[in-house]
Amino acid sequence: MVREQLEARGISNPAVLSAMAAVPRHLFVQEALRAQAYEDTPLPIGHGQTISQPYIVALMTELLEVRRGMRVLEIGTGSGYQAAVLATLGCTVFTVERLRELYQSTRTLLRQLGLRGIHMQRHDGTLGMPDAAPFERIIVTAGGPEIPRPLVEQLDEGGIMLIPVGTRPRTQRLLRLRKEHGNVRSEDLGSVIFVDLVGDHGW
Repeated sequence: MVREQLEARGISNPAVLSAMAAVPRHLFVQEALRAQAYEDTPLPIGHGQTISQPYIVALMTELLEVRRGMRVLEIGTGSGYQAAVLATLGCTVFTVERLRELYQSTRTLLRQLGLRGIHMQRHDGTLGMPDAAPFERIIVTAGGPEIPRPLVEQLDEGGIMLIPVGTRPRTQRLLRLRKEHGNVRSEDLGSVIFVDLVGDHGW
């Protein structure tokens, strides 16, 4: 997967490539789909949600420019795969999932894998995690119609946020925001398709 799908498509950060190789992706998909786990395609994980294709996970991780020890907020825990990659990179991950069933099953899996430094909460992800803010990095793995104001407020000075935003469900542009001197600068990184960001500041 790493050489054929990631390096071949331009992922070059050695730490990201090592983390993608280290995390057992097949454990994060439904048992019936494990034979497809390492194909470069998103897969359903139930409840209308998906696990992103390996390339998108690697790309967003690389674009986030994380370093060991950083505090990262993830909105949309889903299967837990992105959180596992970030934790493997040495980040402390604060991750929010709104769906009870996914929250419970993913929390169990992450504990079984012995991954440390991942803190999960279940509530409206568009509100972030104010009790743990600020965060040096924020990654949103679902697309909404706007950038949630609470997430901007919880982004630390000098921080980076990645978020898909679009005026129609499942049709978004991937934005990279940088907070500098209290101002937010936005960079459009191209078209993407993510599941819907649901909540007070989403759909």
